[in-house]
Amino acid sequence: MKAVILAAGIASRLRPLTDTTPKCLLKIGERCLLERAFDALIQNGFDEFIIVTGYRQQQIVDFLQTRYPERKVTFIYNDRYESTNNIYSLWLTRPYADEEEVLLLDSDIVFDPQIVAKLLGSDKADALALNRHELGAEEIKVIADEEQKVVEISKVCSIPEAIGESIGIEKMSATYTKALFQELETMITVEGLDNIFYERAFERLIPQGYSFYVIDTTEFFSAELDTVEDFQQAQKLIPASLY
Repeated sequence: MKAVILAAGIASRLRPLTDTTPKCLLKIGERCLLERAFDALIQNGFDEFIIVTGYRQQQIVDFLQTRYPERKVTFIYNDRYESTNNIYSLWLTRPYADEEEVLLLDSDIVFDPQIVAKLLGSDKADALALNRHELGAEEIKVIADEEQKVVEISKVCSIPEAIGESIGIEKMSATYTKALFQELETMITVEGLDNIFYERAFERLIPQGYSFYVIDTTEFFSAELDTVEDFQQAQKLIPASLY
């Protein structure tokens, strides 16, 4: 299984912290977000990594080549990072991830490595990690059926109907990634939908018979860092065991 990490964004809402540093290289505790993600993945047996860079990409390349010189890392540069969203970055991974088993991660989350272990240990071929908590407008919310299969996933779905937040880690089978990249091809090249969240592709696949199962990882710490307030909060809340 390959790990795909999306790290192209400008992270304007985290300024001034990101004025000279890409978001994934910001430190929480003793390690930056990207180091934490790589350590968690390596701990769970991953040895092949695909990372999409954009904003201040050379800092990311230099960091990974220095910190993990023995790891197989494929770098993909999104030269349109200023005008596109994460759906475009995901689409750029097609030559390496199409019809492959993949673990997809956003690079702006700090998380307990046990979340990855629980996803990998699930008997569901296609699954996403979910955190159950009080929801607002900003989270990617999930509505699921009685079998815990996702029927809707977006920022705008009904808060009362949602069971929690997708934290930004998805396990995908080769069957799923084949369907996903076919859908992305249409969305990007035909419809020009390159400046939206990739969860829209997930939603479009549901009527076609492709959907994730929810894996409840609320017991483990995770936090998405979109704003300076998020960053400060994560520094306060991260468990000592993860520091």
